[in-house]
Amino acid sequence: MNAVANATIALLQSSSLTSVVQQEIERAILQGEYAPGSKLIEATLAVKMGVSRGPVREAFRMLEEAGLVRTEKNRGVFVRDIPIDEAVEIFDLRAAMDELVGRRLAEHITPAQLKELKGLVDAMEKAVKAEDAYNYHLLNLKFHDRLVEMTGNGKLTAIYRKLIKELSLFRRLNLADGWLLPISASEHRQIIKAIASGDPVAAGKAMYDHAMDSKERTIENDLRRQERARERDAATAKNAKASRA
Repeated sequence: MNAVANATIALLQSSSLTSVVQQEIERAILQGEYAPGSKLIEATLAVKMGVSRGPVREAFRMLEEAGLVRTEKNRGVFVRDIPIDEAVEIFDLRAAMDELVGRRLAEHITPAQLKELKGLVDAMEKAVKAEDAYNYHLLNLKFHDRLVEMTGNGKLTAIYRKLIKELSLFRRLNLADGWLLPISASEHRQIIKAIASGDPVAAGKAMYDHAMDSKERTIENDLRRQERARERDAATAKNAKASRA
């Protein structure tokens, strides 16, 4: 085998390994194993995955392009902590895309696809009854991903997935409040009903409204988190002052 062939095989192997490493780190980030703001250590991840540091370094570059990590000079690589104003912008884009998805599916969805979506919502409702926010979150992601995928528009699907990955941590925090799960599940049931009706306007509106309601919940939850943080800081300061007295 000549040198060119050897180099090509080595490149393919390296590319494949980098892809596997990137997918595993991405999975861990999206499932909450690495919290926003946490530092990702290249050497530690290389040992954990049983690879050299090269594929991890290249995976970091790919994840930065995907908007999931940020690189700080002389400090390292960190999981992105998306600010609320950026999350709101993404929700606005998502709402417009979701309206298009609803319209398309109302016109073209098949009985088999409707059955699949109903099965996902059934599973989500079971997760609500079990108070299983973790699995509800995963089913929620899958439900929306399948909706977009069913349009058959590859460009739309790729852009949507990038936006959803960036929003994933915010959405997890939204659904962490148990009282929101039944509301969210009910909205998904209404989306299926609107799509099944064959009315593009109703289906588009159902999906648009769901996205905008999610945006409002995100804003409300962020305000609650800020208030809780202020209360903790005030309590800490009060305790510190009392201990010095």
